[in-house]
Amino acid sequence: MMLRLVLPLLAAVLTAADAAGQSPAPRPRARDAGVAIGILPPGPLNAITDVAGVRVGQVTVSEGDSVRTGVTAILPHGGNAYRERVPAAIHVGNGFGKLLGVTQVRELGEMETPILLTCTLCVWNAADAMAAWMLRQPGMAEVRSINPVVGETNDGLLNDIRSRPVRAEHVIRALETASDGPVREGAVGAGTGTVAFGWKGGIGTSSRALPSTLGGYTVGVLVQSNFGGVLSINGAPVGRELGRYAFQRELGAAARGPQDRGDGSIMIVVATDAPLSARSLERLASRAIVGLGRTGASMTNGSGDYVIAFSTAAEVRRQFGARTPAPMADLPNDAMSPLFQAVAEATEEAIINSLFAAETTTGSGATVEALPIDRVMEILRRYNALGWDQRLAH
Repeated sequence: MMLRLVLPLLAAVLTAADAAGQSPAPRPRARDAGVAIGILPPGPLNAITDVAGVRVGQVTVSEGDSVRTGVTAILPHGGNAYRERVPAAIHVGNGFGKLLGVTQVRELGEMETPILLTCTLCVWNAADAMAAWMLRQPGMAEVRSINPVVGETNDGLLNDIRSRPVRAEHVIRALETASDGPVREGAVGAGTGTVAFGWKGGIGTSSRALPSTLGGYTVGVLVQSNFGGVLSINGAPVGRELGRYAFQRELGAAARGPQDRGDGSIMIVVATDAPLSARSLERLASRAIVGLGRTGASMTNGSGDYVIAFSTAAEVRRQFGARTPAPMADLPNDAMSPLFQAVAEATEEAIINSLFAAETTTGSGATVEALPIDRVMEILRRYNALGWDQRLAH
């Protein structure tokens, strides 16, 4: 009797921890393994939640032998996102995707909902659930229009995507359990069924904390990696050395993983506490593509590559219903370059973290292997690509 009572309670606790992104990943993050990317220091958590106020909630949906998907929610601050809007911008690297809400964000330069990431055919279920959830919030009784921002990647190799398995309760749980603490990475939430560079992809995050001499701001990035190319880590040709890369069959090489023509998608979410206008945020978002390129992506025809950037700075928020002018801060153009460096580095590291953390996953009759970290480390040692942070001149 005691066992029957304890087991459901334990399962509920583990589910809640998973949804909030609190469970520790069993595989090392890139930096913990000695892979230091770039020149700027990370924030305390090395996560998008290093940007004050940002919260992340995740729900993994794994059912039977065929459903491997989920939802990841990114909340810009602790208040009502509709009534306290944040300036935002969207950069499209390649538009082969189903990103909802893009035209209004571009037109108004602001975001009025949290951001949801999920699977391709689950976008509309997720948007409907978030809209209903927001309309139930205090102060929303008179609202008659809402613009859900929902991004996706296609996890159809491992997931029975046609069943559209993400339901309203998954979305609501991700939103309501969002935390400002550590973010779980790898095959979790919206990254449960994704594939990157022929290996298991998933959710990854990283941050950069600029020193006061460069403005003192923080930039955080979260990615949902599900794309192809030739994997490169700190300049080392990891994909080539492992014998797994795009167009292998066409090039006459023996294929050792899933068929990869470089297609897929990536969603990149960028948060910063720097006071930026929508115009400056669009400039920042475009530099995230630099980090994507450094990992070996080529943004092929079938790859949807999107960046959503927003600022959490209190002095740039926009109040719902305001009719009179308000002074708005905006960092000068000449002060943007450190942020550009930060977002490129954080994007690159977030993608590598998504690969390091992801575990081998089986679903819908397919198995996608986790990146073999021990072999990767051997390659990085051979190419002198480890411990770069210890070799910076001071």
